[in-house]
Amino acid sequence: MGFDHRTFLSPFTWRYGSEEMRSLFSELEYRALWRKVWRALAEAQAEYGLISEEELREIREKAGKEHVDLELSQKVEKEIRHDLMAELRVFSQQCPRGGGKLHLGATSMDIEDNADVLRMRRAFDLLLTRLVNCLHSLSLRIKEHRSTVCMGWTHLQPAEPTTLGYRLACYAQDLLLDLRAVELLLSEFLKGKGVKGAVGTSAGFRRLLEERAKPAEVEARVMEKLGLPYFAISGQTYPRKQDFMVLSVLAGIAQSAHKFGADLRHLHSPVWGELSEPFGEAQVGSSAMPFKRNPVLSERMCSLARYVASLPRVAWENASHTLLERTLDDSANRRVILAESFLAVEEILILYQTLVEGMKVNRVMIARNLQLFSPFSALEPLLMLLVKKGGNRQEMHERLRRLSLRAWERVMEGGENPLPSLLREDPVVGPLLTPQELEEVLDPSRHVGDAVERCDSFLEREVNPVLSRYAERLGKKAAPSF
Repeated sequence: MGFDHRTFLSPFTWRYGSEEMRSLFSELEYRALWRKVWRALAEAQAEYGLISEEELREIREKAGKEHVDLELSQKVEKEIRHDLMAELRVFSQQCPRGGGKLHLGATSMDIEDNADVLRMRRAFDLLLTRLVNCLHSLSLRIKEHRSTVCMGWTHLQPAEPTTLGYRLACYAQDLLLDLRAVELLLSEFLKGKGVKGAVGTSAGFRRLLEERAKPAEVEARVMEKLGLPYFAISGQTYPRKQDFMVLSVLAGIAQSAHKFGADLRHLHSPVWGELSEPFGEAQVGSSAMPFKRNPVLSERMCSLARYVASLPRVAWENASHTLLERTLDDSANRRVILAESFLAVEEILILYQTLVEGMKVNRVMIARNLQLFSPFSALEPLLMLLVKKGGNRQEMHERLRRLSLRAWERVMEGGENPLPSLLREDPVVGPLLTPQELEEVLDPSRHVGDAVERCDSFLEREVNPVLSRYAERLGKKAAPSF
């Protein structure tokens, strides 16, 4: 079976994600994991006298990835129409002495479900490294721009000043929540099926073991060898609700990235012009318009995030329609959604780190937007100051409202913001303020509250302990695939 660019290939086959993640979700790796589960089952059964040491030695020798013969097993599968049984037959043929005792008492999902969870746990471990490195990159930019005052926006309208570092801290906080969700999933929820047979009752194992041991004892030994926690109860499969939980956590990471990417795309626009994503010297922005500098990396990140967000619905349907002990109508789509969700999220995080590290900050445009819009946000503290100076609160409010409307009209006509001069020249407001008082109240850096202190506290108390805990993972970076 040969594949090249003359036939359809998934973009995840070659375009998105790392080689490491693609290898993990390869057919070769999946079948190697099946063999790992078969080996663990055989080892446990040997402890209870069901398999001889000679038979077990042969099974162990042939259980490695190097003995997977995809060509032969796919030839068998074409005849029998069952991929796991085809692999089992090939494995058995490679073990003339012990092959006949492989899969004793088991059902297909005892093998596949445990292999799926082994693979997902390894995939989450890769994503944890990506998350930690994104968080580290953000922490450096937060520290760099903790006091870089910029205009804050609500409803896509100018609001009050904030700092760029504080805004970046909001993105970092989202990633912290995602990282904790992954940790919780790995520590508490992501479990194998165990080995319980066709409908989860372990009836076949009970017959095999007779009085030698309880099926639960053998199951515990198998799962101990695999290093997997497992469900106490299952039908033929582990609860498909688990897939929904996994994809929901992955969709959560995608949501965090989409929020950052969408904001960056807005600020990359010349209308804002405050931030821009990295743009290569030879990079082409448009086939028609040579001047274009499109935010293609953040657009790609948002596009993949949107796809990942759609996948939990499929897992929800699978879990909801697992009728009675099991149906097979989840099998085909699980081949797609599990692999592609991890590959997509990995590409998203690769892009995220690239964008954070390469992001350009345009201080000229930041200052321009502050000059245009921050005087309006000074009106509330100015109103308080005028009242302290003896002004009538309601009268001052109305006067400031009228002055701000005049200033806003001028800004919308393309002019500079005239509000500072209107305030100075107003016959009621002007005499109540000294030039220094007016300058101070209009200074946006005096109107960012405790943003700088919160940035420092957030890094010290929440981010740095996590980075210290994962210190050995820092520095691992992969460039965007395309």
